[in-house]
Amino acid sequence: MASVAILMGSRNDYEVMKPAEDALAQLGVESDVRVLSAHRNPEQLRRYVGEAGERGIAVFICGAGGAAHLAGAVAAHTALPVLGVPIPSSPLLGFDALLATVQMPPGVPVATFGVGAWGAKNAGLFAAAILAGGDAELRARLAQYREQQSAAAAGRPG
Repeated sequence: MASVAILMGSRNDYEVMKPAEDALAQLGVESDVRVLSAHRNPEQLRRYVGEAGERGIAVFICGAGGAAHLAGAVAAHTALPVLGVPIPSSPLLGFDALLATVQMPPGVPVATFGVGAWGAKNAGLFAAAILAGGDAELRARLAQYREQQSAAAAGRPG
């Protein structure tokens, strides 16, 4: 069973959201990747979020551009952590989605990450960190990942 749901409003968003899926897979965390629009599939989205427990979902990562209502729509239907990734799909290159995601009203929190693929990767790593709080093996894999990152960044250039 998947423990992280990666949702996006459009098939076109998958290229941006794939780094979240890849980061989770690298750490051995299963994910369920779906296209469910807050605007075009509201009932399917509500049902999917409502059945999250049956799917083993513990964290949601939501990518959306423009008005970026997907993360907020998910957060409205669950008390589970919701991580928002703004997608640079509009003429404003994701700044509109960033503001829409980060400015959630009080009481319905959404953690917001950077615009685009970097934000998606960080959201995947953060989801793993949330899960690692109750999973010593995942915590060890995450620590090893960070050690590898540190080793790769050290040394002489070129």
